[in-house]
Amino acid sequence: MSVYVYAITRAEHPLDLDDVHGVGEDGGDLHAVSSGSLSAVVSEAPADLSVARRDLEAHHEVQENLWSDGAILPLSFGFVAPDEESVRALLDERADAFSQRLDELSGTAEFNVKGVTDEDVLLRAILTDSEQARTLNESIRDGGGTYEDRLALGELVAQEVQNRNAALAEEVLAALRPLVVSEQVAPPSQQYFVNASFLVEDARSEEFTRAGGELAERLGEGVDLRLRGPLPPYSFV
Repeated sequence: MSVYVYAITRAEHPLDLDDVHGVGEDGGDLHAVSSGSLSAVVSEAPADLSVARRDLEAHHEVQENLWSDGAILPLSFGFVAPDEESVRALLDERADAFSQRLDELSGTAEFNVKGVTDEDVLLRAILTDSEQARTLNESIRDGGGTYEDRLALGELVAQEVQNRNAALAEEVLAALRPLVVSEQVAPPSQQYFVNASFLVEDARSEEFTRAGGELAERLGEGVDLRLRGPLPPYSFV
């Protein structure tokens, strides 16, 4: 029987699973597969597993419930093993690596920070600060100017947006880095000027949250800084 694997824990983890259910339409019953000093939390792999809200929420609810009672290694959504013996074999094969990482993650949490800029506010700032942009914008207003003017304005604005977003991202990272153990930074995208996950010691969680709130206020109008956490260390396994 194939099994769905949620997380790896130490064998002494409380494994309080009474109030949560696994993935699948019927919410699979959860139990532990153990070997030596490690356990894996599993359920029967459902035939109807899908990347749907129901199963994603069940997957993360199990992990967050486990994490609230001790360090875990949360596995990515959709990890299925052929059977419980395969899970035990994996625990045996990677015992040292898994144990070391559990030690490293003990007493930490993940925080995710995403930043979004308001395009209209950013454009107004560019037109206010850049004489060249203002001149080009005025020349093409009401259908005037040349194709070259419109092209030049588009290129100038795009470059300014990129530069300003890069500066904002660096300001966010520079402010938060002194408070963290580790970080995972995604490349900038059209949606987010910064998208970073930070591993933070529990003793500094409140300080980190406070710093994030103060930073959001300091960045001001047109910048939306979104902080999620504390979370299980999804990005650091």
